[in-house]
Amino acid sequence: MTETFVAPGPFPPSPRRAGFSPTRAVIGLLGGLAWLGALVIGTALAVVVAFSLVVVAAISSVVLAFVLAASKARQTARARRDGDEGVIEARSIGGHSWVAYGWDGERQAP
Repeated sequence: MTETFVAPGPFPPSPRRAGFSPTRAVIGLLGGLAWLGALVIGTALAVVVAFSLVVVAAISSVVLAFVLAASKARQTARARRDGDEGVIEARSIGGHSWVAYGWDGERQAP
């Protein structure tokens, strides 16, 4: 009887692992290709998500800039409205006719 040498390892020897099998080699290659494909797809998805976050941040900063500009313009318009004492109000009553309000009051000297 011949003794076979079994290398020490963490797992006991298995009869399924003994020897070379062409099917096992093909399955191993296909498993490696699937792993590489998953790696490439995962990397591409990570890049797409990162790019979309950059686009969302850029769009939100533009929207914020518009909001701040509108707020400043509104405050400026309100300040002008409050400070224009010499402006009168006029309303169109049809055709080329207008009625003005606020012009018959006493004017104060500047």
